[in-house]
Amino acid sequence: MTLLSGLPLQSSQNYRWIIVFAGTLGLLGALGLGRFALGVMLPAMGRGLELSYGQMGLLSAANFCGYLVAVLGCGFLNAMLGARRLIFYGLTLIGCSMILISLASSLYQVIILYTLTGIGSALANVPIMGLIAVWFEPAMRGRAAGLCVMGNGFGILISGEAVPTMNQLGSGWELSWLVFGGVVLFVACICLMLVRNRPTHRKGSPLATGTKTAENGRKPGALYLSGILYFLFGLTYVIYVTFIVTSLIQDRGFTEQAAGNLWAWGGFLCVLSGPLFGYISDRIGRRNSLIIVYSLQAIAYLLAAWTGSAVSAYLSIFCFSLVAFSIPSIIAALVGDLAGPEKAATWFGFVTFVFGIGQIAGPASAGIIAEYTGSFSFSFLLAAGGVTLAALLSMQLPSKKVQVGNI
Repeated sequence: MTLLSGLPLQSSQNYRWIIVFAGTLGLLGALGLGRFALGVMLPAMGRGLELSYGQMGLLSAANFCGYLVAVLGCGFLNAMLGARRLIFYGLTLIGCSMILISLASSLYQVIILYTLTGIGSALANVPIMGLIAVWFEPAMRGRAAGLCVMGNGFGILISGEAVPTMNQLGSGWELSWLVFGGVVLFVACICLMLVRNRPTHRKGSPLATGTKTAENGRKPGALYLSGILYFLFGLTYVIYVTFIVTSLIQDRGFTEQAAGNLWAWGGFLCVLSGPLFGYISDRIGRRNSLIIVYSLQAIAYLLAAWTGSAVSAYLSIFCFSLVAFSIPSIIAALVGDLAGPEKAATWFGFVTFVFGIGQIAGPASAGIIAEYTGSFSFSFLLAAGGVTLAALLSMQLPSKKVQVGNI
């Protein structure tokens, strides 16, 4: 008998918001702390382990390699184990590997362990986002997915404030990994208690009404285009989140505390970006929302490349954070619309696989470019070009807006 199995499953109309709450916590652990905290920990890690820019990029790329490999099996594992157990296993792997990183003494040890963190991130993230299509009808998928990705922003907010403080305690970056690993293990237990794989079978539930969509409404061309758009997001955003704090310190002369505080304020806006643009995508359509978001990201990356003014740094982080985690929520809703509830996790696993390829290429190439040029400006220009292309490609998506039902 599983934990809490003796309690009756509440109606999908009410319990689906518990699923969203658990998903938010799950993404806080899987991505917010398991991935996005790395950017603010890199300066101290770089000093402690004597890392070059290229090695910093390699460390981030190792995480994404693990993520990419795991995504290949997420559809199969989700069908075999169910989302609830898969999320728990993924978060547990993340927490344990992060704790072990706190004990590592060389770059190679950290690379191996952070690869395991990436595997766990995929095992948790894909089923969490897949649950949105199962528990919510199309008219509410954008905002539901947006609420879940708030966890990413919370991770940036927490790490931006906590890491510089823990660095000052004397234990440095090792303490940050230890504490965050413990938090992720705690989140894993909460998700095990709260997550349910599907709502009750009843007339009017998203699952009951979604079968026809899954069988007859699938649009492979648009789904493959969604993968390309997610690839370009993965290629570009990861350059920014991995190196913006280091760039503020190395290229602009910010102190570590000032850079961390600015990144934390960005994290506050990141928290709002998912639900804000998830709601907007429910109202004006996925295509129009993606065009807006990618355009704002292009502005953010161009401002990051312009290091001649401190004002550009503030504006860059504002523009990026305003839309930072809107794309995962929009893509998750788009995939759910196109593939239907039964196939959503499988197709989201596919687009996430393509997304993962971009994440590997992004930090590795940006680190090498920064090593060669001595700054991150050219890397940010590369990112700006990628999202400009994504904005143009988004115009090819179906233009039909989701019909808003009972909200």
